[in-house]
Amino acid sequence: MLLQERAQSSEEGRKFFYGYVVVASAYLVLFFVFGVHYTFGLFLKPILAEFGWGRAVTSGAFALSWLIQGVSAVLMGRLNDRYGPRLVLTLCGIIIAAGILMTTRITAGWHLYLTYGVLIGIGTGGAYVPLASTIARWFIARRGTMTGIAMSGIGLGTFLISPVANYLISIYGWRTAYAILGVSLLAVVIIVVQFLRRDPEQVGQLPYGHAENLENNSGGENGGYSLKDAARRREFWIAFGMFFSFGFCFSAIIVHIAPHATDIGKSTSVAAGLVASIGISSIAGKVLLGALGDRIGSKAIYIIGFCLMAASLLWLTLTRETWLLWLFAVAFGLAYGGNGTSQSPLVASLFGLKYHGVIMGTVNNGFTIGATIGPVACGSLFDLMGDYRAAFLIITVVAVSGLILTLLLNARSRDS
Repeated sequence: MLLQERAQSSEEGRKFFYGYVVVASAYLVLFFVFGVHYTFGLFLKPILAEFGWGRAVTSGAFALSWLIQGVSAVLMGRLNDRYGPRLVLTLCGIIIAAGILMTTRITAGWHLYLTYGVLIGIGTGGAYVPLASTIARWFIARRGTMTGIAMSGIGLGTFLISPVANYLISIYGWRTAYAILGVSLLAVVIIVVQFLRRDPEQVGQLPYGHAENLENNSGGENGGYSLKDAARRREFWIAFGMFFSFGFCFSAIIVHIAPHATDIGKSTSVAAGLVASIGISSIAGKVLLGALGDRIGSKAIYIIGFCLMAASLLWLTLTRETWLLWLFAVAFGLAYGGNGTSQSPLVASLFGLKYHGVIMGTVNNGFTIGATIGPVACGSLFDLMGDYRAAFLIITVVAVSGLILTLLLNARSRDS
């Protein structure tokens, strides 16, 4: 039987491996979905200027989108396990675009919560988890590397779309700018997702690294825990807490770094550049730390990531120098990229692949709950204190908490 598997693997090795098309397609989808999503901080002040709402209230819509995204990710992960990513991503692309376009028509605060918070939250819930789960099915070897390459689309999207959004806002206003971004996202996503396939069997291939997996007697990874059994394990809840800390820190910064920069006298172009720099440096974090994770394990990447995140947040609290703000953006982006890439491989290594989509979607609620609370807590502290110093100190403490949880994780699989 082993010889038959090796022969089949050798035959497949002479064909073009379709998994690379899956990675490229995931890259483009993530480029547009999260590149547009993470421009919200640039729209924050124009929306405030028009309606006069507080920062906590306005950033709450972005926070709600993360909460809804967490709930949606469980459903979308389950649908992806059953029906595959093409159906899930087509549906979600339509929902995201609808949410963006409806946001351009808001006239009251609850409208923003409904269109951006609920609709965009539902749609983005079907992006990250199904794509990460799909890549995990296609790659056994180089899983961290390929996940990192695909997830680097988020970083490049943030880097390129942020200045475009800033330009569109300055020329056309925030409503028309959002409309242009929404239509562009819909067109690209609907086309690109048609190239996705749920797993190698659909095109008559085997996962990359299948032969090595058999030789190492680790083929059981294709099985795995059910959601119920995974939730009984200590590692599930530690990972949940790690993801919460990560989501809290990331979401609070991505919403409030641009307003903070202009508050301390920096130009809007510098503010947009900081968001873009977080995105571009996250590409290095995703690709380089993702590849390193294949060698040293996802737990080690999280230790590196939380250390970088805590250090960069601490000096953000203490500085107003422009060059130190750029340094913060680079360090924070590296940390965000490495941690984001390591989520799916960590879950696969701990709980297997059979129910990876629904388990990933469920444990990722830690991230989305943290991402929900972070921006609102940060905005509330600003409204109370008049600046972001106390807020950034709280975020630093949360990053240190994430580091402590990571050190407590006992990753007993080959990812340890």
